[in-house]
Amino acid sequence: MAEEEGPGPAEKVLRVQRVFISVLDSYSSGNLGKYLANCVAGASLEEITEEEEEDETKSAAQEGRGKEGTFQIVGTLAKPDSPHPNFAVETYSNLSREELLMHLMECDVIIYNITTEHAQQVEEAIWAASALNEEIKHFEKRKLFILLSTVMTWAQSKPLDPAKKFVTYIVASGLQYGVEGGILHTFFKLAWMGETPALPVFGDGMNIIPAIHILDLAGVIQNVIDHVPKFHYLVAVDESVHTLEDLVKCISKHTGPGKIQKVPKENAFLTKELTQEHIDHLLVNLRMEALFVKENFNIRWVAQTGFVENINSILKEYKLSRGLMPIKICILGPPAVGKSSIAEELAKHYKLHHIKLKDVVSEAIAKLESIVALKDTTGEEEVEEEEQEENVEEAQELLEGIKENMEQNAGRLEDQYIIRFMKEKLKSMPCRNQGYILDGYPKTYDQAKELFNQEDDEDDDEMRGKMFPINELITPEFVCGLDASDEFLKERVINLPESVVAGTHYSQDRFLRALSNYRDINTDDETVFNYFDEIEVHPIYIDVGKLEDAQNRLAIKKLIKEIGEPRNYGLTEEEKAEEEKRRAEECLAREAAKQAEYEHKEATETAERIARWEEWSQRLEEVKRQERELLEAQSVPLRNYLMTYVMPTLMQGLNECCKLRPDDPIDFLAEYLFKNNPEMQ
Repeated sequence: MAEEEGPGPAEKVLRVQRVFISVLDSYSSGNLGKYLANCVAGASLEEITEEEEEDETKSAAQEGRGKEGTFQIVGTLAKPDSPHPNFAVETYSNLSREELLMHLMECDVIIYNITTEHAQQVEEAIWAASALNEEIKHFEKRKLFILLSTVMTWAQSKPLDPAKKFVTYIVASGLQYGVEGGILHTFFKLAWMGETPALPVFGDGMNIIPAIHILDLAGVIQNVIDHVPKFHYLVAVDESVHTLEDLVKCISKHTGPGKIQKVPKENAFLTKELTQEHIDHLLVNLRMEALFVKENFNIRWVAQTGFVENINSILKEYKLSRGLMPIKICILGPPAVGKSSIAEELAKHYKLHHIKLKDVVSEAIAKLESIVALKDTTGEEEVEEEEQEENVEEAQELLEGIKENMEQNAGRLEDQYIIRFMKEKLKSMPCRNQGYILDGYPKTYDQAKELFNQEDDEDDDEMRGKMFPINELITPEFVCGLDASDEFLKERVINLPESVVAGTHYSQDRFLRALSNYRDINTDDETVFNYFDEIEVHPIYIDVGKLEDAQNRLAIKKLIKEIGEPRNYGLTEEEKAEEEKRRAEECLAREAAKQAEYEHKEATETAERIARWEEWSQRLEEVKRQERELLEAQSVPLRNYLMTYVMPTLMQGLNECCKLRPDDPIDFLAEYLFKNNPEMQ
């Protein structure tokens, strides 16, 4: 039996080329296919060096179809309209069982993934295994059938009886994470959005969740294909023993508010993005260890020690795969050039945090005052009491120093405090997640150097190797230098309404002083723009005066073109539906308004036509009456003449004609009138 199950000497060099994977348009199968498409068949049979492991892991995570000798991936799509994966040679959808079996017969490895949300995959996998088993006699070479299941169902699954040409495996996978996020995506999104004060932990959170990085799971599958092991039940989990609380707390600390909140298990069903399968994974309590995989397989591990220990690389991978990189913008320029209005529009467009110096200082002082006030209002806490006391003492000391400094400088705060508060703001989780727009600060070379330079106690991996180390985490990616002539700026301020100017720096004395100060600062060799040039963040210069656009729309349009597309989450399905509904309602409203306007116009024109027609009818009747009167007046002399001179003679002629009855009465009457014409007599 062992001889039948294990590969023979000749078969060890056999390189499987064609691999079928079900539902390639799902998270799990898609990443599995992408990984295998970049793996050379039989590569895991060789020992892996550290350099090869790092290179292969990166390439498998980033590339699609790889070099020569890699697996050829084919598979089905759950949704016919899903885009064709670039790593797949062929994809199928809406196939009959006969057509599907024909494609399966062409493959060397068949992988059915029943960890996806598509319930019909279980039935189809059972059918496929049975149908292939019946076709063993037609196999030209050995086929591997791998059922990718979950740790919650693997023990209840039974492989087919082993055969020489048809070998079946069941791989039980832990909770899958990595790349786009998997089931943990819901928590990542909640944390990244920053809309909740604490991430939810369903239940007590003490349940142990077996887990594995999706690329490590793909590595297990690769090893199964290459090694064809004797054991047919395999567990694919990493070495960690993490609870639900550990996972959520880690995500909250590195991406969100840093806090968690335990809620009843039933609340999980209120989260729209969590399906029943997701909830089952999150609430499972199972301790497992993949001994066989660890001892016998050559896996290029991405997160062998687990989710928590590798959170930094996992988080970077997650943000990169979903395009969630922060956009960091700094807008500089003289007073009244339009920095704040442009920054506000950009903040709305890119959903960034608009950072103004005055707001940052006020917020920081208010936070210190609340910490100090907390000491007087709360009693002794058992949890972290000493640390809390140290924080209160530090806040008290800093607050006293700030007040003293402001008293000595006529209400102004020195740069050391401002830069400290600015750094804390730029390092805050919302700015690290979405990014920021820094409005009008720093103003000088020294301020920029103090704010963005790398500190000694900060990590080296956040440094950029340029002229001098800078803090990559908070340094802006785009710098916009707005400018205009002094005459243009003065004219703009003069034309502002009095209500806008009152109590602001746009008053005549303060504005002219601020403008003069800005020009003086930016005439030296060491300006804030020089600093950004030195660290190779070259400013985008825009002359607002030449654009002749009071609303700064052209400047905003130019900046959006330079910065590019937003880098945040797109709309959810519900939001897309609402957006489509809103657009449809707006379209209907526009059409209804257009129809109402058309009907109103038609009614108005009809009323005008009727009024004009009535007016024309009245005028026509009046004209006809006048014509009748005129004709009657003109016909009176003619009637008198006829009655006096014509009618008597005519009547006599008619009488004579009646008496004589000539053959031609008309000729007779004419001759009679001619002879008896009174004028001739």
